[in-house]
Amino acid sequence: MSAKHPRIVLSPVIVLALAVCLCVRGGMPAGERAPAAGGDRLPATAPLEIEGDIASLLVDGIDRFLLREIEEAARGRAALWNRDLSSPAALDASVEPRRRRLARILGVRDERRALEGFELAATTRCSARIATAEGYEVLRIRWPAVRGVHGEGLLLEPSGRSPIAGVVALGDADQTPEMLSGVEPGIPPISQLARRLAESGCRVVIPFLIDRASTFSTTMRGERRTRLTHREFLYRPAFELGRHIIGYEVQKVLAAVDELEGSAAEIGGRIGVFGHGEGGLVALHAAALDRRIAAAGVSGYFDRREEVWREPIDRNVFGLLREFGDAEIASLIAPRALVVEACAGPEFAVPPGTGGAPGRLTTPDPASVRRELARARELLAGLDPPPRFDLVLSGDGRGPFGSEDALAAFLDALVPGGGLAPAGEAPALEDEACGPSDRLLRQVREIEEDTQHLLRESAYVRDEFWKRADRASRSADAWSESVRWYRDYFAEEVIGRFDRELLDPSPRSRRVFDEPAYRGYEVVLDVFPDVIAFGILLVPRGIAAGERRPVVVCQHGLEGRPSHVADPSVDRPAYGRFACRLAERGFVAFAPQNPYIFGDRFRTLQRKANPIGKTLFSVITSQHDQITRWLASLPFVDPERIGFYGLSYGGKTAMRVPALVDRYCLSICSADFNEWIWKNASTRSRYTYVSTGEYEIFEFDLGSTFNYAEMAALIAPRPFMVERGHRDGVAPDEAVASEYAKVRLLYADLRIPERTEIELFDGPHAIRAEGTFRFLHRHLRWPEP
Repeated sequence: MSAKHPRIVLSPVIVLALAVCLCVRGGMPAGERAPAAGGDRLPATAPLEIEGDIASLLVDGIDRFLLREIEEAARGRAALWNRDLSSPAALDASVEPRRRRLARILGVRDERRALEGFELAATTRCSARIATAEGYEVLRIRWPAVRGVHGEGLLLEPSGRSPIAGVVALGDADQTPEMLSGVEPGIPPISQLARRLAESGCRVVIPFLIDRASTFSTTMRGERRTRLTHREFLYRPAFELGRHIIGYEVQKVLAAVDELEGSAAEIGGRIGVFGHGEGGLVALHAAALDRRIAAAGVSGYFDRREEVWREPIDRNVFGLLREFGDAEIASLIAPRALVVEACAGPEFAVPPGTGGAPGRLTTPDPASVRRELARARELLAGLDPPPRFDLVLSGDGRGPFGSEDALAAFLDALVPGGGLAPAGEAPALEDEACGPSDRLLRQVREIEEDTQHLLRESAYVRDEFWKRADRASRSADAWSESVRWYRDYFAEEVIGRFDRELLDPSPRSRRVFDEPAYRGYEVVLDVFPDVIAFGILLVPRGIAAGERRPVVVCQHGLEGRPSHVADPSVDRPAYGRFACRLAERGFVAFAPQNPYIFGDRFRTLQRKANPIGKTLFSVITSQHDQITRWLASLPFVDPERIGFYGLSYGGKTAMRVPALVDRYCLSICSADFNEWIWKNASTRSRYTYVSTGEYEIFEFDLGSTFNYAEMAALIAPRPFMVERGHRDGVAPDEAVASEYAKVRLLYADLRIPERTEIELFDGPHAIRAEGTFRFLHRHLRWPEP
């Protein structure tokens, strides 16, 4: 199939969601009934008077809440820093913990390979020297960075004189080293900044950055094409494994710095980085992390970063905004020099509905750039001498990048007295037939293969991470105590926990149906400001005064609604009205509305949550915390017997929420349990999320910490079950079985094997409700009918 019309591949979860969405009629969502006459409600609740689609109101409220949390995170950053401004050395030492934190969230955590000089990229047909100009020559080079990942690009080497400085020059992602040096067309001469620096006597390395095309964004060894940009394609598996496309490119820059530092004594520590657009991003972060970089130039990038969720997803850095805006990152450069150029930035957009995460790049507002740099200076007020942080406007702040004033300021900061030389002629290409063939393919595949190496190693990394858990005692109590640290880590570093108290739930309810075996009520609870929990509660008839029943919380999947599992008039084959059937058996059942509904509207919630170190499940966990508190308070509910049963995205919930909400005394994961890290990070598997539209699914560094077996270990010693249909397209049976075998062994080691089981049946992505119902009756201690 042609690249112009790629094959669209839908995951089983999306297929289920589409089936659900097709059933929505005009007016009230399908299956939702109008409140019964009389306005009946649950005792100790106020009347529920909300009109319209409550699910939509729920998602909108979370959106407002997260936008406020972003602003609050920015206001709270100062408390996380402890800058010692008594001297430059004291400042440098005091911010080192923040520097290490930045390196971690960027994925800069691997030892770089030792260099023995840049490799000249020559063949028997083509020389490494591709062009010459007055005072320098242009060479194609390559250098190792980490493992099998190399930097590639150009070296502009002074001829007939010693270099006055070493500079790593970076264009935007869609600008090649050849454009930046004037060897090839594509950038106006005024912006060919690498050439201007070489003409001024610098030794200039120009790394190639991964571009925003999608030519090689393929999975299954090229069988499945995607429309993801190369940057998003590599971001997805890297993010899951604790790395980042930004981190890989920073490592390439720092590897070049390694060589510049060691190869030219005459440079004398005068090493700088200058970048535009995406190159400006990389230059800023590289200079913040490496104190060998004496001066940094950042062009067309520096800005207030609180709307990073609007930018392409390959700029999504988990937890960034809790500690860092661009001003805070700039403060890590001090007392070294920083030159910020306000100029035209790259203009780029990923529209909704194209397979990737929607996002856009626009030119930073010059006034915003000025304010952010002023804020950086304020953070360092009192440092003596004050850092050299220069702002240069190209024209009105939207002019061409690489302006003479910006380059002159950068050179003066790097080499005091070293002025910018007059512009010369562009280099003359020596052999037009010797272009950089296959360079883009090599660069994409090297990073892709490194993520697959990390995937293969991830099980061993997790084993090391879990060494402090007490499995040897073979005691459920000892296990519970030893995994407290892991549960806290999961809550803080993976899911993200809001540091705020739950509101009073202020429950509101209305009866929506009256069946022979049970009554149904819509319920709304307050969680946080603007955040509500909503669901349908089914209360069996015939509960005696003082009697307390077990509860099963029944969770829908992607694009689902409470009515899809808890309304007897709604028939969704995947769900089989399982909440209604449980109520008919005498269980109290509650079907919550989880916020994964309305496509990009909910997926952008993840985009807004990630930069503050939160996820969609940060909100969901808080909602379920409130739900279980309220359920436990009901006079007909036994607070010790509240179980969880979820399908598909509800199965994802079954792995995460009960691990953190201990009022859930058991959990059943249906149609989702599998080798989760492999499913998220593999570019070989046909089951992978790397090539689907679910761009919100990736969780930072999960591969180093928690696969599904480890999440189940957080649920243990409480009962845990997996429901799995052989025909379920989520994953193959062997991936499910091998991951579950680890869970079964843990429960056996803890001498409680009877508390876990798996039911395999010959069926699709659906609730079967046979073995799981028996499991609920047994462990919630309620007799089977």
